[in-house]
Amino acid sequence: MYITITPQKLGINYSQSSADFVGYLEKENQGLKQQDLPAGQAGMEHFFNQYSDEISAEEVVKEIDGNTAKLKKKEPKFYSITVSPSKYELRKLQDNGQDLKRYTRELMKDYVASFNREINGRPITVDDIKYFAKIEHQRSFKGTDFQVKENQPFATKILQLKTDIRNIEEGRAEGNIRKIQKEISKLEREAPHQQNGKRIVQGMKKDGNQSHIHIIVSRKDASNSISLSPGSKHKASEVEMHGKTIKRGFDRDKFFENAEQTFDKTFGYKRNFAETYKARKDFVKNSNLYFAALMKLPANEKALAFKMITKTGLPVIPNIPTSQAQIALRVSKRLHRGAEIAIKSSSIGI
Repeated sequence: MYITITPQKLGINYSQSSADFVGYLEKENQGLKQQDLPAGQAGMEHFFNQYSDEISAEEVVKEIDGNTAKLKKKEPKFYSITVSPSKYELRKLQDNGQDLKRYTRELMKDYVASFNREINGRPITVDDIKYFAKIEHQRSFKGTDFQVKENQPFATKILQLKTDIRNIEEGRAEGNIRKIQKEISKLEREAPHQQNGKRIVQGMKKDGNQSHIHIIVSRKDASNSISLSPGSKHKASEVEMHGKTIKRGFDRDKFFENAEQTFDKTFGYKRNFAETYKARKDFVKNSNLYFAALMKLPANEKALAFKMITKTGLPVIPNIPTSQAQIALRVSKRLHRGAEIAIKSSSIGI
C-alpha cells in the first residue's frame, strides 16, 4: 500500500481553483460510455464522498473552491491523497470499484482520527471534513519509474540511431540504413524492462490491475471555519492562541499504519512484513534491525518478502542469502535508496 499526501500546488504559487486538478481526475472518463463496453472493462467512475455517489466534477469544484474562507493566496486550498494498493492487495478485492469505494470511506475515518484537533471540545469526525474521491483503473509509466529510468540508456541510443537514419534519408550523411535498423531492433530487445514484448517507455499504459484511489480534501473543515492541514509539522502539541489552549498536529505515521490495518481488517488481508509501512520506515532508520527481523520470518513468509522486494524495482537476488551479513553486502545500498523513496512518497510535499 502506497499513500501520498500532497498540497495543492501548480507552478510557483498555489492555484486559486481546484478545476485543473478535478479535470485531470476526469481523464479516464473522456470518451467512455456506460454502454457497449468490452467485457471486463470498467465503465465511468464518478466522484463520491462519505454518503453520496455519482457526484459531478462541477459540484466538486464548486464545493472545494467555495470552502476557502480566510486562507491566504499562497496557502493550499486542498490536499490530494493518492492510495495505491499493491497487486497482492488488489487480489483480495471482489469488485475493485465498489470495494475501494467502501475502503475509502473507512480510510477517511482514519484520516480525521490522525488529527490532534478538537471542534467545540470534541474530537473531529469524518462529518467535519469536506472531501471527494474517485477510483481510477489505469496507470501509465512515468519518467520517474525505475523501468523507464533503467531503459533510458537504450532509449538514448535508439533515438540517436533514428536521427542517423533521418540524416541519411535527407542526404546530410552516408550510411547503411538497413544495418542501423537492425541495431535498433537489437537494442529494443535488449532493453531490460519489457511489457508484452515491447520496451517500456514513458506514457505506456501498465498491464494488469492498476486500480487506485484519488481523494481531494478541503483544507478547511465542512463549516468553512477551521483549518485542518495534514501538512502540519507537529504530530501532537498544544499552543496558546487568543487566550485559549488549542490542540494542533497531524500524525502521518499513525495515518499510514491505520490505513494498512483498516484494509487488512476490511478484506481479510494477511500483510507480509516487507509490505508494511513500519518495516520500510524502520529500514531507513536502522537497517541492521530490519535485516534481523527479515531473517527471523518463517521460511514461506521470508520467501514472499524477498519476492515483494524485487517486484518493487529493487535488485534481483538470485538466492535468498543465509545470513544478515550477506544480505547487507548484496542489497543494502540500493534497498536503502528504494526504501527512502517509498517513505518519502508517503510524505507531505512529494
